[in-house]
Amino acid sequence: MTSEDREYGAASRRPVEDEVDVVAEDTQKTATDGKGKDGKDKKKGSFWKELPVLVVVALVLALIIKTFVIQAFYIPSESMENTLLTNDRVLVNKLVYRVRDIERGDVVVFSGVDSWDGEVQFEEPSNPVSAFFRWIGTAFGVVPGEKDYIKRVIGVAGDTVKCCDAQGRVTVNGAPLDEKAYLYPGDKPSDAPFQVKVPQGRLWVMGDHRSVSLDSRSHTGDPGNGTIPVDKVIGRAFVIVWPFSRAKILPIPDTFQQPGLKVAAALAEATPLVGGLAGAVPLVLWRRRRNSRR
Repeated sequence: MTSEDREYGAASRRPVEDEVDVVAEDTQKTATDGKGKDGKDKKKGSFWKELPVLVVVALVLALIIKTFVIQAFYIPSESMENTLLTNDRVLVNKLVYRVRDIERGDVVVFSGVDSWDGEVQFEEPSNPVSAFFRWIGTAFGVVPGEKDYIKRVIGVAGDTVKCCDAQGRVTVNGAPLDEKAYLYPGDKPSDAPFQVKVPQGRLWVMGDHRSVSLDSRSHTGDPGNGTIPVDKVIGRAFVIVWPFSRAKILPIPDTFQQPGLKVAAALAEATPLVGGLAGAVPLVLWRRRRNSRR
């Protein structure tokens, strides 16, 4: 076979080989395209299968956080204006009182179940589905709790809270409070006079908008003389998170840090001890004198 014949034979086979390569590429491309489409379908299917699991996990985590750590609360009334406005959302720290005591000036959320009537009345859910969604809304601070209150702590156990002094101010253990920083503009510290000694394990609380707040002053005829049990406190409201334009920290006002209030409180707490010592010293001296005579 001549060199020309060999070249002719190779040339005649080349189109067939090229055609085979093209068919192979098309087949591979089709297989790849099909695989990609199947991959998308599988991803879509897996997402919808996983969605219920994600929802359940989110609800469980929300329940755990709500129960033990932080909870969002909706402000339903005007009783804490202008510190908190209606429809504000606040975050409440539920752990803080495990590491420190409740302090005067704290803004606290507490339960009024079996004690105070709600400041804002809500209809009971008509069916279990509505009740479930209401629970979800309460957990995320979208709707208010039916028996949850938010007030400012004015007096703690052992304090004598009184209104008003000669200048019309609320006093705690005789120390006057300068409430301009949080009291609603134009409101008096209290429209009605009162005086109460806060029992052990209880708190005296008041709203910042005194003229519309149904607080301890409105319940002086109840057991505890208007005070609330410490164990009903859910936590401390420490920040406004909604609306964003009002987002801010809720600190303890400076008036509750005044030395006079702290000294007066220390004296009030020490009064039983001082009284005991005052009674014990004469008794000890009398016994010593009697023993010496014998």
